[in-house]
Amino acid sequence: MSYKVNFKTVETTGLESSPVVDALAGLRANEARYFWNKYQHEYVTEPAGDHPELLDRVNTILQERDMVLPYKPLEVSDFVVDGVRWTYVFYENGLSINVLYTLADGGKWAVGFKLSDGMAIPDVFEGKFKFARQRSKLAGTIRGSFFKIKGDYPD
Repeated sequence: MSYKVNFKTVETTGLESSPVVDALAGLRANEARYFWNKYQHEYVTEPAGDHPELLDRVNTILQERDMVLPYKPLEVSDFVVDGVRWTYVFYENGLSINVLYTLADGGKWAVGFKLSDGMAIPDVFEGKFKFARQRSKLAGTIRGSFFKIKGDYPD
């Protein structure tokens, strides 16, 4: 069942099994607010189990950096806005990953990571990435990093 994310009031729908449920819900709401403010796009998530093809694509891209995530995915979101395809995965431990690429030839390809407020940096990221901090009214302190994708990963 899909869920339209409320970015005015943080709701934990679909994320209840997370030990950092409130922070993860705030992170998800923060993403929804960004897409509404910038593109007037309604941010909708679905259970990760309903879209194994999205998880497979994200996992294949992460292998470019020898990253295998042992975390349980809870929700995904996949959409195109303003010529860019975005795929999000929200994990039970509080991690959010997004993959973005422009649909035009020669465009940008990148993977972004965001850590929910209060969660430790996962071992798989140690020494590979530096995390910048940002404050959010919805999510508290968010730590984020990214890498540019080298390969080509069509749908």
